[in-house]
Amino acid sequence: MTAIGIDLGTTNSCVAVYRNNRVEIIANDQGSRVTPSWISFTDSQKLVGEAAKEEASMNCENTLFQIKRLIGRKFNDPTVQEDMKLWGFRIVEVGDRPKLQVTYKDEVKTFFPEEISAMVLTELKEAAEAYMGEKITDAVITVPAYFNDAQRTATRDAGRIAGLNVLSMINEPTAAAIAYGLDNKSNEERTVLIFDLGGGTFDVTIATIEEQIFDVKATGGNTHLGGEDFDYRMVDHFVEEFGDKHGVDMSTNKRAVSRLRVACEAAKRKLSVSTSAKIQLDGLFMGLDFRSNISQAKFEAMNADLFDSTLTAVKTVLSDAKVNKNQIDDIVLVGGSTRIPKIRKLLQDFFEGKEICRKINPDEAVAYGAAALAKNISSGGSEVKERFQLLDVTPLSIGTDVGVSDMFVVIPRNTKIPTRMTQNFITSADNQTALSFKVYEGERPCIHDNHHLGTFVLRGITPAPRGVASVQSVFEIDRSGILIVTAYDPKSGSENKIKITNDEKLMAKDEIEKMIAAAEKFRIEDVEWKEKSAAKNELEDLVYKIKQIVQKDTTSVSPGDQEKILQKSQAAMDWVKAYKKIESQSIRQRTNELKDVLNRMHEISTD
Repeated sequence: MTAIGIDLGTTNSCVAVYRNNRVEIIANDQGSRVTPSWISFTDSQKLVGEAAKEEASMNCENTLFQIKRLIGRKFNDPTVQEDMKLWGFRIVEVGDRPKLQVTYKDEVKTFFPEEISAMVLTELKEAAEAYMGEKITDAVITVPAYFNDAQRTATRDAGRIAGLNVLSMINEPTAAAIAYGLDNKSNEERTVLIFDLGGGTFDVTIATIEEQIFDVKATGGNTHLGGEDFDYRMVDHFVEEFGDKHGVDMSTNKRAVSRLRVACEAAKRKLSVSTSAKIQLDGLFMGLDFRSNISQAKFEAMNADLFDSTLTAVKTVLSDAKVNKNQIDDIVLVGGSTRIPKIRKLLQDFFEGKEICRKINPDEAVAYGAAALAKNISSGGSEVKERFQLLDVTPLSIGTDVGVSDMFVVIPRNTKIPTRMTQNFITSADNQTALSFKVYEGERPCIHDNHHLGTFVLRGITPAPRGVASVQSVFEIDRSGILIVTAYDPKSGSENKIKITNDEKLMAKDEIEKMIAAAEKFRIEDVEWKEKSAAKNELEDLVYKIKQIVQKDTTSVSPGDQEKILQKSQAAMDWVKAYKKIESQSIRQRTNELKDVLNRMHEISTD
């Protein structure tokens, strides 16, 4: 069975498949090779991709985007609270999780981020099915290298809701490294730096590539940095400028801010190829027009700190990989935001004028690598022309608190997996017989600022004075990323362990089944809408055709019959417009009645 590779992006997504000994990027039904990760709900239908994005200005409250910044996060996460101020749609708290609230077909509905991401995945899956002419169930989905366990698990849940069996999740820069390596074959070892700056996330990875062995040395980045942040800096600038010009504050008007954000995104793209860009919006707020310009220099200045932070991450990853910048053979750019000239200049200056590789498409490289891995997994590598081996690292440190508030790191970030590390812990109280192990991942010094993975208790410790009894712990991560933490007392022989896998933290089966049922309902509604839309278009075309014939042929049909035919045609159109809940079958019945009229007209004209 065919397996596909999906790059589920913050701003845009892409799907690819490996067949005929090569990777093929799959275009959507509009012919585009990337699909905006946008969903919009209207009073009549659900839109996905470019059609949804076009709704943003007029329907900002019900148009959802940047969902990747929500997935796997808690409602009270500081980044969620900050982003909520920028979005036009509403987010509500359910338990401790964020839910997106929209009005669809005059009803208020709420969705978890996983459900919205699943809608994007479904769109990509259906595009692949149409392209391949077969049902698709298996996929490799990419995630930012710095995604934590909760974010990865939520992404896998989204795949399940979309009806996909997620074979694996691969870090986005690692997928790009595969794409680069397969496209640039070399028998000599090359050290490659993947600089992945997309719409909402940023990753840097250093890997060596030799004879189709991809060995990741270190990875780092920021799951909340990308082109969208550059857009918002521009939005803030122009909101202030608008206020200075007109003496009014438009920041609380969601529609006006949404229109301005769309214009800023377009201006940002233009600034990648031009030294200036215009902002022109009629009736932006309170009937007031807005005209302004922004120079490339101004854009770079307002985002200078964000641009500089990408170099900080590059330096950190070089240090973690124990690689000097002069040892980097190739710099590979991935993600649409790497088209920004200042980003490229900063990189070139840092690497002392080294040429940047532009051989791979920054928008498609991640999906390319995911598709190659999907084929490798699904066929065991036997059907892949360029078989390869992937050696990865754990992106975040793994540790425990063992009764204190500091994070005690056992497995440092960028440790090659599989790995096995041992650590001894001592009791903190006299005659202590139990010890609680709380397992976390993250880089913060305070344990509670990191992501909690699980907890277990070792009981039956041999009683002894404080600091005398010693407990040994073993932290193991296998090649699939499964973490097993074991603790035991050598004296008493007591042992306990916890196995932390994505599967254990997936949503409950009944919860997933409810979401799958809801997704199927939407799918059926989408199919019905398309059928109804096609039927309405056919009827409208027929009415137009009848009008043309009647106007041209004034001799074969009497004026009275002409009037009756035109009235019947118009009545059919008025009927369709007046009733929203008409089924496509009823519309086609009206169309067939008009076709009979048209056929009789032809018979009269040929007699």
